[in-house]
Amino acid sequence: MKNIFVVIPTLDPDQKIMESFIKELKKEFTNILVVNDGSDESHNKFFEKLDKSGVTIITHFKNLGKGRALKSAFNYILNAFPTIDGVVTCDCDGQHSVKDIKKCAQALLKNPDKLILGVRDFSKDDVPKRSRFGNKTTRNVFKLFVGIDISDTQTGLRGLSKELMLEFLDISGERYEYETNILIECQRKNIKIKEVGIDTIYIDSNSNSHFNPIKDSIKIYRLFIKYILVALSSYILELILFASLLSIFKINGKILAATIIARVLSTIYNYFVNKNTMFKNSSFKILAKYYILVTIQMFISGCFVAYLFNLTGSNVILIKILVDLILWMVNVFIKRDFVFTGVKK
Repeated sequence: MKNIFVVIPTLDPDQKIMESFIKELKKEFTNILVVNDGSDESHNKFFEKLDKSGVTIITHFKNLGKGRALKSAFNYILNAFPTIDGVVTCDCDGQHSVKDIKKCAQALLKNPDKLILGVRDFSKDDVPKRSRFGNKTTRNVFKLFVGIDISDTQTGLRGLSKELMLEFLDISGERYEYETNILIECQRKNIKIKEVGIDTIYIDSNSNSHFNPIKDSIKIYRLFIKYILVALSSYILELILFASLLSIFKINGKILAATIIARVLSTIYNYFVNKNTMFKNSSFKILAKYYILVTIQMFISGCFVAYLFNLTGSNVILIKILVDLILWMVNVFIKRDFVFTGVKK
């Protein structure tokens, strides 16, 4: 394949595995780019040998992370090969076969408007526990908060057209979280995803991986953690405002008014805190659906709280918390399936 680049980010690679991999890769692909992301000096001769064999080498003086390595590769290819169809990214640890890389390249050529994901089957017994657990957790988080059901959220085997490379070039994230942010960006910009089934290959239980389960997972989930904390602080603000307004209004007949004022102010706070994360690059259509949902649920909350308070005479704050908790659980699924829709396989 002459008009597809294979991009391989590397850090202190197993030279024997990678040399064999590159040899097989050359049988199918003319253009191969390897990013030496700050490997130690013992690998210098290996990279020099690859360079002399016709493999394009980009070198980071120090380790900057997989995300930066991918962005460096995209930037180089877009500048040096403007007529390229796209790239297939893969790992250097032997997890991806040439056969599967070719499958993703072919899918890319047929679907240039989609992000191609080479997805593994995590139900097999030979999958390392940390990989199975990590993928299951991230998959559930994506399904709940982003609204897309992806079989393999952590796959490094991906196909991107020239247009998508340009689209993803300025996404934040320097390390493993960059690949997660790409998936979120697909949802925001209504970029469809196509999954391609690939072999599940682990060598020595994936011991060559540089993924740090704690440090890198925190970076991957940081956006979702921030979203949860902002949502929690927004609701605490709403409760404080609601209680304060009720003390001013003397409760009777004013629960709906207090709910509306408190919800509007807390929603404004939520939007401005989240506008550079969850709402960044959101279309007018998405924002319109979001605020329609907020408005409907605001009136439902106010009416139900007033009704239950008049019916039972119980503590109005506890009633509001109970009603809003139920609405929140419903809200998660509505946001996922109605507001933030667009990404389809």
